[in-house]
Amino acid sequence: ARRCALAVLRRVSAGGAFADRALGAEAERAGLDRRERSLAERLAFGAVQRRATLDHVIAACSERALEAIDPPLLDALRLGVLQILFLDAIPDRAAVEQTVELARQAAGQRATGFANAVLRRATREGRGLLTALDDTTPAGAALRHSHPTWLAELWWDALGPDEARALLAHDNEPPEGALRANELVTTPVEALRALHRAGVAARPAAWPAEALLLDGPVDLARLPLFVWGAVTPQSRASMLVARVAAPRPGERVLDLCTAPGAKTTHLAALMEGRGTLVAVERHPRRAAVLADNCRRLHASLVEVVTADGRTAEVGKDYDRVVLDPPCSDLGTLAARPDARWRKSPEAIEELARLQAELLAAAAARVRPGGTLVYSTCTISPAENAHVVEAFLAAQGELIADDLAAEWPGLSDPRAPSFLQTLPHRDGTAGFFVARLRRAL
Repeated sequence: ARRCALAVLRRVSAGGAFADRALGAEAERAGLDRRERSLAERLAFGAVQRRATLDHVIAACSERALEAIDPPLLDALRLGVLQILFLDAIPDRAAVEQTVELARQAAGQRATGFANAVLRRATREGRGLLTALDDTTPAGAALRHSHPTWLAELWWDALGPDEARALLAHDNEPPEGALRANELVTTPVEALRALHRAGVAARPAAWPAEALLLDGPVDLARLPLFVWGAVTPQSRASMLVARVAAPRPGERVLDLCTAPGAKTTHLAALMEGRGTLVAVERHPRRAAVLADNCRRLHASLVEVVTADGRTAEVGKDYDRVVLDPPCSDLGTLAARPDARWRKSPEAIEELARLQAELLAAAAARVRPGGTLVYSTCTISPAENAHVVEAFLAAQGELIADDLAAEWPGLSDPRAPSFLQTLPHRDGTAGFFVARLRRAL
């Protein structure tokens, strides 16, 4: 498991690979069983997520600058310090011994003395170094919880210091595992019973009714319920989008920027498989994945259109339009270990311009009296409330519904008529949802 985790880190550090994809490839290459794969995931993902904090400790415990440490050796040290400071189930002595051996394999016999010295010093001083980090400022909190400083500053401004610190800390914890029962073919009660019969530990969620929470990892590819389309992985926050849209059977619904299709197929289920549901996806490969998921989930009413949502020739006068535009994904960092290091403030500015263009195009397709749902999986006012508020201010035909009464406790802290789920508060991914209505 440790060799697999190091291989994943090397692919991420040296090759820019995505951690989840690298893990899948390396675990299969190593032939890991479920238990070993789970440990490899905890090690690799934890070291990627906590890279800034781990490097701070390594630098303090080493006589060499980080830049002077051989990269494979540095990745091995990250794995060792992670085990010492954050994985209580692994004794310090075992973490040191196994990491020294890993360092030998990665960087040769000459690396073992240095690795042993750094790791043993980390067992003595590492926890004190963490405690000494001052998280009362964005920069300090970013280092303590291993995020880019600009992101800590963004959340400091958007949420306030206490909420920002809690969110930063929560991003380093395993995300909630959730499945949606596909009500085109089953019910939540029936799906839960079938999961239990298959040996899967799961329980019903408080909201929404079709959500089932997992108590541990599940190999979906080998789960018949998944293969048959009775359940599909989807966060509760993502399920909120279709629930807010609330399509009825027989309506005309347009879903823009749809792949891979969790929300599209949820809309189809709420429509009971009756009506018109046009799903627009710009990228051909993602559109193909969307079509495959629609087939697996028995959403035969979905018509997949490969086109840019701004210019797609799909007509107008839809009862419901759902827009989930490209975003910075800052609400899903717990599930995407390397994502925090791939984002930038400049990218958010570019995304906000694209989102505004897509929102204007989506609004033009709503019939009088119809509704438009705008959602993102990010926690970024520039991409969320600011985009919607600027659009509303520029025209007078659509108004915002007040969602606070419908979904108490999920309001956006700075724009209460909109929804903003927060991982540390709500236990699910961070999604923004607004619903606009065109006047009759």
